[in-house]
Amino acid sequence: MTTAKFITFLLLGIGLSFDSFAVSVSCGLMKREIKFKQATLVAASLAFFQAGFPVIGWLIGEAVKNLISSVDHWIAFGLLALIGGKMIVEGIKEDGTLKNFDPFKISVLIGLSIATSIDALVVGLSFGFLEIPILFPVLIIGSVTFIAAMLGMLFGKNISAKRSHQSLILGGIILIAIGLKIIAEHLFLQAA
Repeated sequence: MTTAKFITFLLLGIGLSFDSFAVSVSCGLMKREIKFKQATLVAASLAFFQAGFPVIGWLIGEAVKNLISSVDHWIAFGLLALIGGKMIVEGIKEDGTLKNFDPFKISVLIGLSIATSIDALVVGLSFGFLEIPILFPVLIIGSVTFIAAMLGMLFGKNISAKRSHQSLILGGIILIAIGLKIIAEHLFLQAA
């Protein structure tokens, strides 16, 4: 594992974790009496789905990569740019905060975990297209998401909801930048 790949996977994990961070901030804002055990449960659920969905996407990508190998880098870029753009738009909208809910109810927690992990499924799909081994990125994505969720709930008690919007914008920018890096690497390698 090169340093450049580690940094790329770390930035990807950070970019993907911003949805979970925003949800966690909202949990902290609405449940200021949240206990460490409850926060750990929420963070573990978010991290589990955020790490699991790329594996599912990767398996699908591996299965169909031969059909689209000539345009896989453009698909990966398009998917990352689409996700990043969506995150930026959600971050700009002022009404993007979560309504009153109970994050400790299992159905709500699983719903939030799935909703914040759809982007990770798409990223895993692009990993499958590009034949990137999945284990290390998944470990980083899950770890970063767990830490981001724990920090989000802690910060949610102390910061305004506006900061969670700013984190979505930053996450979107990071994902678009990674998509541009994939395109640049492919074009550079083809030219060499």
